[in-house]
Amino acid sequence: MNTHQNKVVEFEDLGIKEYQSAWDYQESLMKDIIDTKIKNRDLPAEQHLITPNHLLLVEHPHVYTLGKSGHEENMLAGIDKLKEIDATFVKTNRGGDITYHGYGQIVGYPVLDLENFFTDIHLYMRNLEEVIIRTIGDFGLKGERSQGETGVWLDVGKPYARKICAMGVKASRWVTLHGFALNVNTDMRYFEYIIPCGIKDKQVTSLKRELERDLTPEEVNTVKSSIRKHFVDVFGAEITYKNSNERKIGILKHP
Repeated sequence: MNTHQNKVVEFEDLGIKEYQSAWDYQESLMKDIIDTKIKNRDLPAEQHLITPNHLLLVEHPHVYTLGKSGHEENMLAGIDKLKEIDATFVKTNRGGDITYHGYGQIVGYPVLDLENFFTDIHLYMRNLEEVIIRTIGDFGLKGERSQGETGVWLDVGKPYARKICAMGVKASRWVTLHGFALNVNTDMRYFEYIIPCGIKDKQVTSLKRELERDLTPEEVNTVKSSIRKHFVDVFGAEITYKNSNERKIGILKHP
């Protein structure tokens, strides 16, 4: 157990980045944290090194990703169709089934040492859902959880229930990888080529579809700010900024 809990989370907006490149970056951050935890094993408690935490936001070019427990038959498009729609297909090591990432979608990757917060993966997933529920609430939408179906939904229990945010994570030595994908100005036609998350009888949606308009670049930045704010509140964290253009926003602390 980490005897020096560090609740500071370094925020970084990666802009537009290929999926594999972002995955490799997450893996490198995770490795650094795990290496530090291994070093701590040989040190007395009072000399333990602090482990860092990270929150990455990114937008990916069109890509379909399949979780380690997913089923390839939920990918409905073949190689020729993928080329036609300028999309790629990647098998990944996160939990969950198949999902889509693309332009207009905000993807969040928290790379956290959960020993800095709590050692409970179930609570971690519920907290991520809560961050998104509060974020879309800022735009007048009522996000909900659906029993047995990870993510954030609208109108749960109704025939027109639909998912607005998918989630899939991996953890090793209590260090997290992967995260959530919130549909903002997403081109929803790309979901027609998969059975999202392997769930056949549910639809997907976006902020754009629900608000019946494109969100402006300023509003997209507001979505990102809301994610940061609610992440701080839900996880009891403090956020610092890696990029100089983000630092002017200031440091967010849990009250």
